[in-house]
Amino acid sequence: MSDGNAILKGTRRTFLQLSAAATAAMAFRVVTEADLAAEDRNVYHPGAIVIDANENPLGPCDAARKAIVDMAPQGGRYSYWLKEEFVKTFTQMEGIKPEYLRVFPGSSEPLHFTVLAYTSPTRSYVTADPGYEAGMRAAKITGARVVKTPLTKTYSHDVKAMAAAAPDAGIFYVCTPNNPTGTMTPHSDIEQLLAIKPKGSIVLVDEAYIHFSDGVSAIDLVKADQDVIVLRTFSKIYGMAGIRCGMAIGRPDLLAKLETYSGWSAMPITAVAAATASLKHEHLVSDRKQSNAATRQKTFDWLASQGYAYVPSQSNCFMLDAKRPAKEVIDAMAARNVYIGRPWPIWPTHVRITVGLPQEMEAFQVAFQAVMKGSTTTGFVPSLNRRRLYSDGQSWPSV
Repeated sequence: MSDGNAILKGTRRTFLQLSAAATAAMAFRVVTEADLAAEDRNVYHPGAIVIDANENPLGPCDAARKAIVDMAPQGGRYSYWLKEEFVKTFTQMEGIKPEYLRVFPGSSEPLHFTVLAYTSPTRSYVTADPGYEAGMRAAKITGARVVKTPLTKTYSHDVKAMAAAAPDAGIFYVCTPNNPTGTMTPHSDIEQLLAIKPKGSIVLVDEAYIHFSDGVSAIDLVKADQDVIVLRTFSKIYGMAGIRCGMAIGRPDLLAKLETYSGWSAMPITAVAAATASLKHEHLVSDRKQSNAATRQKTFDWLASQGYAYVPSQSNCFMLDAKRPAKEVIDAMAARNVYIGRPWPIWPTHVRITVGLPQEMEAFQVAFQAVMKGSTTTGFVPSLNRRRLYSDGQSWPSV
């Protein structure tokens, strides 16, 4: 074969690969927690208790809200420098180089782009069961085999089982704290998975809920140049689910593969401004973590006193065993104007509950007790003034 033909063949192969990547990118839409929560959801009624989508009812902190208002008049410009300021702020806080970070509107996009980049019909996607489903749906686009392994008895990812189940793995997805259980996978287990995984695969660590927990971040493994990408979002403890800001953290060569699908695009400037202000808020994470933990523990205490089984969580959600088909309980709760989370097939009697405001969890208890005791009354729980609840600093700190 002449040099010219070899070059032509190589160019054609590269073109076909890029075309396949572009086709895959166009063939799917990014699935978020909101999409999954809404699939079986009815329309909310006034005064509804909404604890089904792992949202933070506090919304953005005061500093973030001010940043949004102050930035709005500049909405006619792309203002790339804002993203640069955000990158500088975060990387200095975490002690990583700027080239190890990519910013996205939420963490759903980098999750999907990573799956597109690292899985294929010959490179499997490996996850926990029950686990967050969005990556599994993205894997269908690439034609990857989806491998689901049950959690351990302590509800962490079974990393040995994950590695053994997929010698052809492209991605091992570890969500910690896990969605939906809110349980942690120890840092040592992630290290072990990196040590035993097949060559060429990566470990994708989703830390969307890390700030609610006492867990150790995997960012130190990024600093050590391991085959790991860490996802972060401002949707959870920072209360910015509807504003959209997140990131992927990893070695530059690993992140470069995501750019086939994403590039280095402009971000909504209000989101970046709000995220930067949130990072600079000294007590935001600790105050909200403490408040969430207090409300969660009070809910657990009530459940235990009534004899209901639940999975201990370190997050803003937990799994509750209703001892009956989950869909029946979800529908019965909705009839009482309380919207709780979806079930997972491996646990057909469990429902996921988001930890809301104290008043919301009290209303949840009233409705759940009525459902479990077989009350035939389907009237709504007392309506709550959600505007008042969102701004009531005595319920949760309005930081």
